[in-house]
Amino acid sequence: MLSDIVYGNSEQQVLDVYYPSTKKENAPVIFMVHGGAWRIGDKASRSVVKNKVAHWVSKGFIFVSVNYRMLPKIRPVEQAEDVEKALLFSQKKAREWGGSSEKFILMGHSAGAHLISLISVRDNATIKPWLGTVALDSAAYDVTKIMNSKSPPRFYKKAFGKDQIYWEKASPIYMLAGKTPPFLAVCSSKRKDDSCSQARSFIEKAKSYGTHAKLLSVPLSHRKINIELGRDYC
Repeated sequence: MLSDIVYGNSEQQVLDVYYPSTKKENAPVIFMVHGGAWRIGDKASRSVVKNKVAHWVSKGFIFVSVNYRMLPKIRPVEQAEDVEKALLFSQKKAREWGGSSEKFILMGHSAGAHLISLISVRDNATIKPWLGTVALDSAAYDVTKIMNSKSPPRFYKKAFGKDQIYWEKASPIYMLAGKTPPFLAVCSSKRKDDSCSQARSFIEKAKSYGTHAKLLSVPLSHRKINIELGRDYC
């Protein structure tokens, strides 16, 4: 394992790399972005890494877990730029770690799922195409819809402010304007908000552009979707 590798100038712009005990060449890379309402969370949290690393690294994958600047220092659109920077850095370093820059899978949970969804719909010619995106239970595909509701959650108000133009820039469904890498949206059927309906709308729009996209609704809580991914039930 490599800890706290610097990819930017801020102390929060660091990442960890987990790789098999016997390094391989051209291994696939899972690039993981933690959640936490855009204001808390850490790349090394057990919920973020434990079961995922145990499962995929044992199968020859490299697992990269990313930190980024958070509220109130910067807001979500700018956080996505941090994650893009970390992704570009990781692709350049992949060969050194035993991986392939062409075999990345983007994964994120909650706020992290929102950030990788934003990256997936934005143009960035410096980043190499990746194999696919796995968004774990984001309810923020349409920030504009949330902010225009009668009573948006307080943490959304803190994250996205009052500027409708910013809401649009922060909305993956609004920014989606063409075919993206394959996309899997996982949502919790146990949540009381519209996590699954937001994900469904995004997937339908992505499909209309020719993206291979799928919605997976699971009977797990928001938290357990993250914690239990990779857990061996056998």
